[in-house]
Amino acid sequence: MNQFFLGAVLFLPQALYAGAVVDADRLAPVTELINSYCVECHNSDQQTAGLNLNDFAAGGIASGKSWETREWENIAKRLKSGQMPPVGAARPSELEHAEALAVLEAVLDEAAESSRGPGRTDSIRRLNRTEYHNAVRDLLAIEVDVESLLPPDQSGHGFDNVTVGELTPVLLSRYITAAERISKLAVSGPLKKPGGTTFRLPADRTQETHVAGLPLGTRGGTSVAYQFPATGEYEIQLRLMRDRDEKIEGLNAEHHVDVLLDREPVHRFTVTPPSQKAAWQKDYSHLDSHLNTRFQVLAGPHNVGVTFPMTAASLTNNARQPFDVSFNRHRHPRTAPALYEVSIIGPFSSPPTAGWNTENQTPSRRRIFVVYPESENDVEACAKTILKRLLRLAYRRPITDLDVAEPFRFFRERFESEKSNVARFDVAIEAALSAILVNPHFLFRVESDPVGVDEGAVYQVSDLELATRLAFFLWSSIPDDELLSLAETGDLHRREVLENQVLRMLSDARSRSLVTNFAAQWLYLRNLESLRPDMRLFPNFDDNLRQSMRRETELLFEHVISEDRSVLDLIQSDSTFLNERLAKHYGVPHVFGSHFRAVNVAQAGIPRGGLLRHGSVLTVTSYANRTSPTVRGHWILENILGSPPPPPPPNIPALKDKAAALDLTVRQRLSEHRANPACASCHNLMDPIGFALENFDAVGRFRFFDGEQPVDSSGALPNGKVVDSVQSLEAGIIERPELFVSTLTEKLLTFALGRGIEFYDAAAVRRIVRESARSNYRFSKVVTGIVLSTPFQKRVVE
Repeated sequence: MNQFFLGAVLFLPQALYAGAVVDADRLAPVTELINSYCVECHNSDQQTAGLNLNDFAAGGIASGKSWETREWENIAKRLKSGQMPPVGAARPSELEHAEALAVLEAVLDEAAESSRGPGRTDSIRRLNRTEYHNAVRDLLAIEVDVESLLPPDQSGHGFDNVTVGELTPVLLSRYITAAERISKLAVSGPLKKPGGTTFRLPADRTQETHVAGLPLGTRGGTSVAYQFPATGEYEIQLRLMRDRDEKIEGLNAEHHVDVLLDREPVHRFTVTPPSQKAAWQKDYSHLDSHLNTRFQVLAGPHNVGVTFPMTAASLTNNARQPFDVSFNRHRHPRTAPALYEVSIIGPFSSPPTAGWNTENQTPSRRRIFVVYPESENDVEACAKTILKRLLRLAYRRPITDLDVAEPFRFFRERFESEKSNVARFDVAIEAALSAILVNPHFLFRVESDPVGVDEGAVYQVSDLELATRLAFFLWSSIPDDELLSLAETGDLHRREVLENQVLRMLSDARSRSLVTNFAAQWLYLRNLESLRPDMRLFPNFDDNLRQSMRRETELLFEHVISEDRSVLDLIQSDSTFLNERLAKHYGVPHVFGSHFRAVNVAQAGIPRGGLLRHGSVLTVTSYANRTSPTVRGHWILENILGSPPPPPPPNIPALKDKAAALDLTVRQRLSEHRANPACASCHNLMDPIGFALENFDAVGRFRFFDGEQPVDSSGALPNGKVVDSVQSLEAGIIERPELFVSTLTEKLLTFALGRGIEFYDAAAVRRIVRESARSNYRFSKVVTGIVLSTPFQKRVVE
């Protein structure tokens, strides 16, 4: 054995243990692997990937360069994924590989006990837009449109709860405006003037069939949740879809438009084409000008629906229109009118609000006004009772008199300045509530180092900080009363208590944020909104299909959470969730209606099931006009296998899309990049994985031909395992489940901590994966492992 490289490996534990001695025999498998398969490329002459194993010697480091656990964790990760040694080079047997990796990970796990500790999240982190929305919802029992109030957050490490440390003056101004509007909505007090909101439907939404949430027997339109700020008279205004010439689309006969409030009819309009009206009526732009009406509404949340009564379908029209889309006047014109926007304005007249009354009992008022003064003498006591309760939840900790003093000052000033006795107490509470919603203790999550602890020391976060971490992880929101109570008594950090709380919180409806927030970012579902496939190549793509694709993936993730199934079901599943629109796109028969249902596709031999077969994933990893094995391969390496390739070198040219190249398949055109040595190292990793998905086109339809060429779906995983279809790709992933589970764990941990995963977190991730393996990687076990982990519960002083 080469003694020089034996010394290199023997230095590994010395670097990790700061001088501790590890038996050389124990490290023999690692030594053999490095000596036989690594040093040929990673030496002083070649230094592939910047790695030079010649830097190490038994008595010291020849070049003076110091290696730490970071480098060895990276080596372990590459070995585990099978990326190293690369395909085509001499590779160890499965036994050699497994033995060396087991020893290396064991040494690294032991070294973690004496390492720098669990890392450190930022001491001050602002609530991002989603967290702000959920916190307001859970504090005040009110849904608000935060997208119209606050700007989007920038992402870091794949999630938008990472880079949230700053609060610029402009953003602070937006938060102040938001607090004032939210407080007014929550209190439902008297308004000085009418307000309004407009809901606009996407121009590429087909409205020929039933819309979920609206009554059966209707087609098209929309159903929106709206918080009516006060009891009174409101006006609803409608506009219909128009083409480029400002003509109402599909208005070829008389049509009715129904307005519904909480699914009950409020008004029916009639729209008539010009040909059936007086000869002078030829201005299309005014044909929907009469679509407005007023009605009385009680304050609080209501559902407003606008839809068209279904009419008998024309067989001739169906034969002429074989597509499922009707929104483009040139290729697929609308056969009937469609809704463009709904405006709700008001209240125009509102009865005086005289304090606590049955008519004005909205969910938010019931949440806020837990007591109400019966006389002037009760005002101060009632106000403080209300504020103390809200402050405890808003600030996520026990409340002091000093905490109450500031919002109470706003209350008293408003109460004393209010001239009208009607709802005087209410508007004063509104002012205090605005002050709470812009207070740093609400807007920021703060974690403080304990007093008198030395730099570099590791400490357990307080139970209150742990409660906040747990709530924002699983709910993207504030802790509830039960969680806070356990933290206040000092019981939350106990293992059995945390385990029970995780199960309770996962069964709560608020855990759906793991789907709409975490999974939507992890799986790139948010990107669907901005995707516009080439309509010449994919004329059947519309917003209905886009939303159905996203819902399929959300429902699969919801199913894994709610049923506490193995996370491997995300990769291999015998069933999926379909409605009629998506089923037609996939070619799945006998699925009718707008509602989603579980469909066993395995029994029918239909190539659907896990994430890699979902139209959402396949579409966001394609270009507008073609598939991209490179993008798909990169997505799998990043989000499924956890080993993304390095960023591409600068100035890499895009694939040529000239006419001469259009007769070639994507595989043939990608060979241009793989022939370039500067590109080959990465493309040889990404492309073979992406090729296995080539039976799915750029919008997720199954195919056997790419143009006139048969699809060649042969490829390989990073470890060299040959795959030739999505089935064999899934099987290859499931053969080594720890890779996918590790990746999901890292993504969840990133989301939970609000920071990127570092080398010192790797041992914790491995422990979570090993322990969850005992239950076949059930979702709750992965989440519980994260909550019980050192990175989640502890922090290092800096």
